[in-house]
Amino acid sequence: MELFVHKINGKKTSKKIKLDNSVFGVEPNTHAIYLDVKSYLANKRQGTHKTKQRADIKGSTRKIKKQKGTGTARAGSIKNPIFRGGGRIFGPTPRDYSQKVNKKVKRLARKSALSIKAKEKSIFIIEDFQMEKPSTKEFIKMLSALGLTGKKNLFVLEELNKNVYLSSRNLKNSNVVINSELNTYGIANANNLIISEGAVPKIESLLNR
Repeated sequence: MELFVHKINGKKTSKKIKLDNSVFGVEPNTHAIYLDVKSYLANKRQGTHKTKQRADIKGSTRKIKKQKGTGTARAGSIKNPIFRGGGRIFGPTPRDYSQKVNKKVKRLARKSALSIKAKEKSIFIIEDFQMEKPSTKEFIKMLSALGLTGKKNLFVLEELNKNVYLSSRNLKNSNVVINSELNTYGIANANNLIISEGAVPKIESLLNR
């Protein structure tokens, strides 16, 4: 597949870049995408939830009433979960939610997600560009020129550009990453994938190891 390279002012150049079919043209494996996205979302969970169980409650250990003769159920502690202020039964405790996905499955998932975007014609190639200073206004102007306003956009750059990142940070629907940070969830969650010209060979190199 060949795509024209665009300038940041939205104009199409005469240059074309050929996308490697082994990365952007594979038969999509939806199950691999599911596994990688599920792992990504699970790994983002902190797992620090905690409720106080019976052993964590402060209170006297004195038997609160005699064993027999009261006409009610026996009770030995004010920390009993059936009493108000007592511990919680089977409450959540800190745990690790992370899930492991094999490297080959991750690569297949990313290739599948990229291939779906390519098939949907949702990939745009732009010339490598720099921003002299952070400017959200200029970034919005670039999105408007490319016809991407109001859509979820993922920008993939060859290397970290602090000014571009800061310019996009206030925009809810735009995200900027470098080629090594590209993940299946980010690709699948975006409406459009805008890849800088220099990032394309690096993405293909990473996914063809």
